[in-house]
Amino acid sequence: MSRIVFLNGSFLPIEEAKVPFMDRGFLFGDGVYEGIAVLEGHLVDNEAHLERLERSLREVRIPNPYTRAEWTRLEEELARRNGLTEGFIYFQVTRGVAERDFMFPENATPTVAMFTQAKSIVNSPAAETGIAVITVPDLRWKRRDIKSINLLAQVLAKQAAREVGAQEAWMVEDGFVTEGGSSSGFIVTKEGRIVVRPLSNAILPGITRQSLLALSKEAGIELEERLFTVEQAYDAAEAFLTSASNFVLPIVSIDGRPVGNGTPGPITKKLREIYIRMATAQRMAAR
Repeated sequence: MSRIVFLNGSFLPIEEAKVPFMDRGFLFGDGVYEGIAVLEGHLVDNEAHLERLERSLREVRIPNPYTRAEWTRLEEELARRNGLTEGFIYFQVTRGVAERDFMFPENATPTVAMFTQAKSIVNSPAAETGIAVITVPDLRWKRRDIKSINLLAQVLAKQAAREVGAQEAWMVEDGFVTEGGSSSGFIVTKEGRIVVRPLSNAILPGITRQSLLALSKEAGIELEERLFTVEQAYDAAEAFLTSASNFVLPIVSIDGRPVGNGTPGPITKKLREIYIRMATAQRMAAR
């Protein structure tokens, strides 16, 4: 069965989905996006993701084409039509179609595109083995708190990681880790404290990050929101990342150097278990 996507009000086979040539997402990267995990058919942290979408749209002054209830119905219907029980829903909103001009077009209708990706998140092999990351310079613009579809710097960073056998790149600015190419970065000190960079325009406010911080406090795990250097990451007892498409993944090497003993650490494992329990509880509560 062909994958079904949503484009500008219609569900249709992906082969039939066409975006106009003059769409500003194609011409300028003029748009924002969101990605939401699906676990056992349930949307994980959906309200928080839709809140972040609303904020991104406000910051770039694109009208939100749907209410939260409408977005949720579209997501659920798209998952249903594709038989998606576990994986990822991606959607983006661009400013729409207009003659190429840097200024905002008048009366343009936003373009909305959505699709699904089946993926094993809970039983991911990477969660058992851990992953490798490299560090690269952070080349992005100064409003990284907006979930913009301008992702060229992240593409280059993640390709650099792939070419040396790593699975993610941590971007670095002024000696400090900002975040991963598509994830939030954490370290665990030898004293057992979680360290994560505080929110600012320098990083995206990760939704999985947000939930994990609340869960960590509930579990009594000490937490520090502060900058950390690459050298501090090398010296950490553990490291991990969070993202909607991976939940919590252990990092076992940075720039070819083992983190801790080079295997997933106990705090990372505990946090992953806690997060999956929370996601599962959300599904049960939604029934």
